Amino acid sequence: MCSILALLDLTPGDATRLRPQALEHSRRQRHRGPDWSGVWESDTALLVHERLAIVDPAGGAQPILDSTGTRALAVNGEIYNHRPLRVELADYPFRTGSDCEVILPLVLERGPDAVRALNGIFAFVLHDAGNGRTVVARDPIGVIPLYWGVDASGRTWVASELKALVDVCANVREFPPGHWWDSAVSGEPVRYHEPSWRSYDAVRGSRADPAALRAGLENAVRRQLMGDVPYGVLLSGGLDSSIIAALAALHARKRVDDDERSEAWYPRLHSFAIGLEGSPDLAAAQVAADHLGTVHHGFTYTLEEGMDAVPEVIRHLETCDVTTVRAATPMYLLARRIKAMGIKMVLSGEGSDEIFGGYLYFHKAPDAEAFHDETVRKLDKLHLFDCLRANKAMAAWGVEARVPFLDLRFVDLAMGIDAADKMCGTDPATGEPRIEKRILREAFADLLPDQIAWRQKEQFSDGVGYGWIDALKDKAAADVTDLQMSRAVERFPVHPPKSKEAYRYRAIFEQHFPGEAAARCVPEGMSIACSTPTALQWEASFRDNADPSGRAVLGVHRDGRRMT
Repeated sequence: MCSILALLDLTPGDATRLRPQALEHSRRQRHRGPDWSGVWESDTALLVHERLAIVDPAGGAQPILDSTGTRALAVNGEIYNHRPLRVELADYPFRTGSDCEVILPLVLERGPDAVRALNGIFAFVLHDAGNGRTVVARDPIGVIPLYWGVDASGRTWVASELKALVDVCANVREFPPGHWWDSAVSGEPVRYHEPSWRSYDAVRGSRADPAALRAGLENAVRRQLMGDVPYGVLLSGGLDSSIIAALAALHARKRVDDDERSEAWYPRLHSFAIGLEGSPDLAAAQVAADHLGTVHHGFTYTLEEGMDAVPEVIRHLETCDVTTVRAATPMYLLARRIKAMGIKMVLSGEGSDEIFGGYLYFHKAPDAEAFHDETVRKLDKLHLFDCLRANKAMAAWGVEARVPFLDLRFVDLAMGIDAADKMCGTDPATGEPRIEKRILREAFADLLPDQIAWRQKEQFSDGVGYGWIDALKDKAAADVTDLQMSRAVERFPVHPPKSKEAYRYRAIFEQHFPGEAAARCVPEGMSIACSTPTALQWEASFRDNADPSGRAVLGVHRDGRRMT
């Protein structure tokens, strides 16, 4: 994981004068890229890059320049299909082994819309000093964060994290996923990613193929194992992380960068889990690790350690969303342990629940179309929640999180399945309960222990130990008075908090990120149904459910018992 910062719309002399300020603002996000810093300046732009070296550590420093030295690229991300793209762009004189360098010729030769060809996670700024033109783009799902704004002098700033911009751009906002912006065109960002599966009519009647599903995800995992540094897997013991760990274990002994012709530099796969003493996740993760043969590291944390970390977690994550803070805190603590062991990249299981309807409230979906529409909405918002959590909690300690379930090819495959094959809830034919993500479980059941393959959904903030959420609520009840809650709308007119826990997080957030613009970068407080109109229609009780714990969906959670 890296960070980028750009100052655009400069006039001659600005770059030299503003360089110290740019370096200072970039330093605020250096945790994302502790390995090296790079700066490039022209009369019209300044680009600063903080690098976490994963691919080509020796030669992939950024910003990356073309042969003329007048075109510069700063990227935070990984391009998983860079090798076939290099073949297509064979006439271009590549100067590094970096997977990101393909963006330069791709965009310069084919235009900004060519980012459609990229399969990866990315946010980049490409500047052509010859004509003062800039192209900015972000990956379709929004796995990689990106923000931008305009300062008081009319200069455009772009950065990986909000903290680099919040005190210089009064109108800072998130750059939208799946969009590009071209300064030569001006105006607002343009959407470049609009898959057909967004409409249920486009997938209606398309049956699930377990073999294709399995091959598609295995290929995604294999693509994302590219790198020249030690890596591992996050293993909570839930279905999604266990599948990713199982597939990574199949390829861990060989280097995928040379089509598995040579031995891997770090052939033993390490897995990592965290929880309170006696947590469900720690026990399940050990079962999965024993079965898969990983070198497993199960860490515990105390309630006091978690509580102490919350303010710093909010600063790093740049959100005060209740669910995100709850889940991110143990993940943040785990990332520090992972970094201490010399691991720089991990694979994680984010995205599966959104694609396959894995959250427990999907049991209440009335029909396949409603189910499908909700998965689309969940994917649209993923950049504000689980992607943000995984990316920033890990990046806080200089660890990169990769998410194979969100590989674009796999997303197209899995979202192309009629949701009739994803439905959970009560089987209308037998009256028996159907477990969530059944088609995924069936496709990978032979790789996992039975108690893992059929373990019911536990949200990460629940699975680390049920006492964690209870302690957070108790802390908020002690810190926030009833009077403060009664005046929440007055103090926080943008997205006012709806619970004492939300109020506490919002107050901490405001200390680091004051102003209404920063508050608007955070999603409004959400219930378990994510406040979407369709989901609220599924179950009337969702309207009054302010607690986003998966356990709060009464009548659905089965304490991990198997359902078929």
